[in-house]
Amino acid sequence: MDWLSIMAQISGTNDPVTYAIPVFILLMVIEIWIDLKEKLQLYEFKEAAACLAMGLGSLVINLFVKAFYFYVFWKIYEHTGFFKEQLSFTVMGWVLLLFADDFSFYWHHRLSHEVRLLWAAHSNHHSSQDYNFAVALRQSWTEGFYKFLFYAWLPVLGFHPLMVFSMVSISLIYQFFLHTQVVKKLPAWVEFIFNTPSHHRVHHGVNLQYLDKNHAGIFIIWDRLFGTFEPEDEAVVYGLTKNIDTKNPVKIAVAEFKALWEDVRRAPTWKDKLKYIFYPPGWSHDGSSLTVKEIMRRRQKSEDNHHPSTA
Repeated sequence: MDWLSIMAQISGTNDPVTYAIPVFILLMVIEIWIDLKEKLQLYEFKEAAACLAMGLGSLVINLFVKAFYFYVFWKIYEHTGFFKEQLSFTVMGWVLLLFADDFSFYWHHRLSHEVRLLWAAHSNHHSSQDYNFAVALRQSWTEGFYKFLFYAWLPVLGFHPLMVFSMVSISLIYQFFLHTQVVKKLPAWVEFIFNTPSHHRVHHGVNLQYLDKNHAGIFIIWDRLFGTFEPEDEAVVYGLTKNIDTKNPVKIAVAEFKALWEDVRRAPTWKDKLKYIFYPPGWSHDGSSLTVKEIMRRRQKSEDNHHPSTA
């Protein structure tokens, strides 16, 4: 398959996102209208513009990144693809791919919060202190370079690369609808099975109880299964634990990479340098900052000390 064929496969009429763009625009207009009518103060113009700029940059960069991975997936599919006949463009194949794709997304997303280097790429999506449909477009310029590695097992099984990339786009479209404060909680059965605006608001929260929770794409069942689920309870505070004060898309894209580089530079040993890169965000060699799990352990220890067991 030549490169022109690959570019045609992953863009234009073959990409479901192309057809969703008018819907995205319409929903943003409706949300802005509700915002102005109800005086909710959901939008700040410069912040929304920064989100749109991040989205456009990601669209251009990922076109080439996806072309590279499509080529790699095609080669994998050609030489392995153990169950091609059963999985490629069959009803059963699409149903299984829906769950396999979402499972892959969950682990990609979760590890993007638990590995500092991956967090450097992903964190700009969380860097807005607003939460609205524009934030859904605040996509990383670098996340695509590693994201698709989590999907490489799918063409091995026999899912056609075009199916894989189409399902990735379908998941992305679904997740757009999660980025709103206008929609409150949905019926209980929906909240139990699916990722919803309520669940995803938690994911974007910097409240201690919300950190590193609800990594799901479409199905919240993965978070329930792997112990990362947290329901929306207290009001959500959006942004980062250390917010960045910039609307410049380039600075947004590199902010956490810059912070990571500074930490690596000041680390006294090579072992510590590697830990800054691969350990969770917040890890420090001198205890000057803490990971989420370390903070939670300290809080639990403090609560235990203040409320000793009477048993």
